[in-house]
Amino acid sequence: MNIFSRFEAFELDVLKEVGNIGAGNAATALSRLLDKPVDMAVPKVSLLPFEEVAERVGGSEKIVIAVFLRVEGEAPGNMFFIIEEDSARRLLRQLLSLNIEEQEGYSEMELSALCEIGNILAGSYLSSLADFTQLAMAPSVPAIAVDMAGAVLSYGLMQYGEMGDSALLIETTFLEDCQSLEGHFFLIPDPESFEKIFRALGVVSE
Repeated sequence: MNIFSRFEAFELDVLKEVGNIGAGNAATALSRLLDKPVDMAVPKVSLLPFEEVAERVGGSEKIVIAVFLRVEGEAPGNMFFIIEEDSARRLLRQLLSLNIEEQEGYSEMELSALCEIGNILAGSYLSSLADFTQLAMAPSVPAIAVDMAGAVLSYGLMQYGEMGDSALLIETTFLEDCQSLEGHFFLIPDPESFEKIFRALGVVSE
């Protein structure tokens, strides 16, 4: 935990810059996809223990929409874009002009749209981190699920094996007509990957 503490203190500014550049890239990509302006606020960036991930999105029993994918390459890990149902419906209504009813479940088109938004965010943040670290990292094809936050994270564990014990959290906020829609973006490097990222960003373990 010593290196984690030093990393948090010494490199959080670098991670914030990764988040800023990633958010800018994501806004540009979403604007092109939707053919309309998309504004994103400067994201909040933090490091937290893996066991706190579910708490950050409302608790392990909170129903959420989650886009998740595997990071492959020199620093493998897992990525999740998690958004609450209310925000997801407003995102679909405002960004995509879809007439979303307050109904049970989501249509295939709605899930596909949310998955693509998550995919664009993941790709933007990952390419930003890869540029900073000079490590080769690429996202797998994303999957989407509507389930309790705890179940989503458990599924990720079952699919990909051991999760790292720390997560990089980028809280992404879309701005539309003076309303903000917030999503939570988590990068959870594999246990050995955090050390590679530390070294690439200039933190040397003792």
